Amino acid sequence: MALLRVHVSIFVAACAFLVCPASCTTTRRHAEPLHQDLVTQLPGQPSVGFRHYASYTTVDEKNGRALFYWFFEATSGSDEKPLVLWLNGGPGCSSVGYGATQEIGPFLVDGEGYALKFNPYSWNKEANLLFLESPVGVGFSYSNTSSDYDILGDSFAANDAYSFLHEWYKKFPSYRNRSFYIAGESYAGKYVPELAELIYDKNNDSSLFIDLKGFLLGNPETSDAEDWQGFVDYAWSHAIISDSTYKIIKDNCDFYSNDTWSNEKCKDAVDELLRQYKFIDMYSLYTPVCTQNSTSSDNGVMQNMMLRHSSNMMPRIMGNGYNP
Repeated sequence: MALLRVHVSIFVAACAFLVCPASCTTTRRHAEPLHQDLVTQLPGQPSVGFRHYASYTTVDEKNGRALFYWFFEATSGSDEKPLVLWLNGGPGCSSVGYGATQEIGPFLVDGEGYALKFNPYSWNKEANLLFLESPVGVGFSYSNTSSDYDILGDSFAANDAYSFLHEWYKKFPSYRNRSFYIAGESYAGKYVPELAELIYDKNNDSSLFIDLKGFLLGNPETSDAEDWQGFVDYAWSHAIISDSTYKIIKDNCDFYSNDTWSNEKCKDAVDELLRQYKFIDMYSLYTPVCTQNSTSSDNGVMQNMMLRHSSNMMPRIMGNGYNP
């Protein structure tokens, strides 16, 4: 897995390098603004019947802050289908390196990491897909002002993403009145609702209106207590843990308290829960798990990670199939 992700990073970097000359030189001189970011070809890319675009969009001229995007038109009926903005979580995970090329985009990086292949389950069969590297410092997005990296936060990310959308609509005006959805996973459970609320509030100004229809979240980060309770309830409802283990956790774990891990009965019961996931992909319970070169950690490492982070955020469970 680690080797594959290195290949993915190298491949995506090569793709971005090749996109820039197409979008910043030849195409920019001869095409209308709508097409200035058109990607004509990527290394190892199969022929496609849809267009895709990639480039930077400036969100703060003064600070030199710009976000990188990769946009795929729907495979058919792109003029009628909705626009979906995808945000990966982390925080700090790339929507290009993960969402676009390993999860829901039309291209997946092949097993060797040197070419692209079609994703038969790509979401651009049903929608126009916009992947955004957010906030600055993630993926190819950057700022020329170092102090920007010291003030990053959920509100900061939401405001930049909002500014990005309005600048992006200037490049793609036909999408301004299109039905719009925001989707994401993991820490996007913070990013997505905050951006949705900002859009909702700003829509009071008709000149800023975005036709937000809803948002979608997978495995979202919400709050420490709610995430822990959901984690436990999910394990019990899917027969991962016994009724007795579930009862011990319910009786002894107060996930709203910073002292919950000082309760030995709680810790032991959670240890038992984690032990059940050692050879099960918690993100896909009923599919076979490849144990060769597995990224699964043993129970002790996972528990230590949880103890380190439980006071600040729901810990990332780095098991097989982990999605950022």
